[in-house]
Amino acid sequence: MERGADGAVVLDVGGVGYDVSVPLGALGKLPSAPEPVTLHVHTHVREDAFSLFGFASAEDRAAFRVLLGISSVGPKLALAILSHLDAGELARAVAREDGSRFKGIPGVGKKIADRLLLELRDKVGFLATAGSGSSSGSVAAPFPSGGAPAFSGALGQVHSALIGMGFKPSEAERAVTSISKSAEGKAVDALLREALGGMA
Repeated sequence: MERGADGAVVLDVGGVGYDVSVPLGALGKLPSAPEPVTLHVHTHVREDAFSLFGFASAEDRAAFRVLLGISSVGPKLALAILSHLDAGELARAVAREDGSRFKGIPGVGKKIADRLLLELRDKVGFLATAGSGSSSGSVAAPFPSGGAPAFSGALGQVHSALIGMGFKPSEAERAVTSISKSAEGKAVDALLREALGGMA
């Protein structure tokens, strides 16, 4: 793998080099050659371009795809956002309606920051969706050893998402337990917002 200063890397896959754009924040975390590298890749196809975007985690790739669904946000701006905020930090900023987290990101002024907070508000569950893999239905979240039962269903997805965002398992457990009594019938993204709100 070769790294470029602009956030691009060239990955050798079976002797073929692929030019992949990677968030700057993730670039330093990638191992140096000849260590193998695994990236979660999004392929962006337009009439005049075929671009690859690589991410260190499935959550970051999910966040990138959600950002692309917002008006006025293209691949370059989505990558710039994820160069400053990983998926967990982005979800926390949206859940807490903290527009200040977008300050200093090239291309993101107050107008776009407000739009991001508004349009991502109902999509903050992208982390839980990414964490649940391709399976559907109830998902049992990983749980620290100690005999406690794992959360399942929507609460399990929220628990997994919180851990994916960098919270300790014990913190995630307390947050999910605190919202569990009123969780029935609520969507994952709404529960995740409640859990994050209780941790603020």
